[in-house]
Amino acid sequence: MKENNPSINPKHKTTIGGQALIEGIMMRGPKKLSIAVRKPNDEIELKVDELNTLAMKNKFFRLPFIRGVVGLVEAMVIGTKALTYSASFYEEESLYEEDMEKKKSLTERVFKDKAEDVEMGLTVLFSIGLSILIFMILPSFISNFFKNRVDSPIILNLIEGLFRVIIFFIYVIWISKLEDIKRVFQYHGAEHKSIHCYENREELTVENVKKYSILHPRCGTSFLFMVMIISIFVLSFFGWPNPLQRVLIRILMFPVIAGISYEVNRIIGRSNSKFCQIISYPGLMVQKLATVKEPDGEQIEVAIEALKAVIPTNREEDKW
Repeated sequence: MKENNPSINPKHKTTIGGQALIEGIMMRGPKKLSIAVRKPNDEIELKVDELNTLAMKNKFFRLPFIRGVVGLVEAMVIGTKALTYSASFYEEESLYEEDMEKKKSLTERVFKDKAEDVEMGLTVLFSIGLSILIFMILPSFISNFFKNRVDSPIILNLIEGLFRVIIFFIYVIWISKLEDIKRVFQYHGAEHKSIHCYENREELTVENVKKYSILHPRCGTSFLFMVMIISIFVLSFFGWPNPLQRVLIRILMFPVIAGISYEVNRIIGRSNSKFCQIISYPGLMVQKLATVKEPDGEQIEVAIEALKAVIPTNREEDKW
């Protein structure tokens, strides 16, 4: 079946977004968060919570650029919790998990009621640190070998950006080959298809959802690719100092890059211009090559359950 083009104007662009989980999907609406998981007994477990983000509490966190940084951190926290919840339905006994339980009990003894928050905070910090190391610092050190051959700091930053994109491509293609991750990426496709169907104001049924593309221009993969590109331009302003200074600059500028990337992504997602379609094309290709796969009917059923739970009564509330 021929897929609908994701670049064609939908009747309603939504802010609702999701994340693929272990045999499930998380959907985040303007006021609610849902997690739908296909349990081992084939039943769908649906969990729905009210959202209580910093942006909902204080207008300051809704300001341009600030909202991108805060939103990224909150998305990582919410996503990690959702992933842990979905995995809880498929836990298996192993020596590794026994070790993890011992570590967890130690955390609980030290931090008591705050143990879960502390563990989540450490997980997010580790994830951010690892991302900076692999996608920011490693490309910088590799590019430093060209320093004696290239005099222009701008060219060196372009070379660094090229290595950053190459490493990103290698990473996403590698994980896409892992069997368990393939299932996750199929759920990712189900998420995109269901949102396309909703944006085109069709009834959310498996048959209707199947018609739509697995690619979506406002996907998190496209955002990550945008971070790669924006970093080239931002870091070029700082020249090519010594390695320690470069490390510090890349760590300090990461929130700035994330904030700018978020705003650019919002503009691209809102616009239907040919220029914005061209800019979004590389991100769509990353999705097609690696991070999104065609789902089956049962996976689409899970996506529909998760999406229905967060759709507001007033469509203006989730308008992009």
